[in-house]
Amino acid sequence: MPRRVGLPGASELFRPTQAPAEAPEADQRISSGRVRHEEKITVYVSSDELLTLEQARLTLRAGHGIAVDRGRIVRTAIALAMADLESNGGDSALVRELRQ
Repeated sequence: MPRRVGLPGASELFRPTQAPAEAPEADQRISSGRVRHEEKITVYVSSDELLTLEQARLTLRAGHGIAVDRGRIVRTAIALAMADLESNGGDSALVRELRQ
């Protein structure tokens, strides 16, 4: 029996995007969300890291009803890490992890 693949509906494909927000204060840093991005970087990850990222995306969708792509998860994680670094400096999770 062939398996059917669920495709996104029109409302998910054509949902409106928001204009980029003005620069927030350090403790209120947010990700850019669903907007057109002008800049690009390439990040190499291990297959385990990519699998973890994909599992997080599926957990957000299945468990929390949040349908996002991997890029948005990464941008949000970066924004959270930068806000933590600005707020907590040497005590931030980023500094602690990179010192290991």
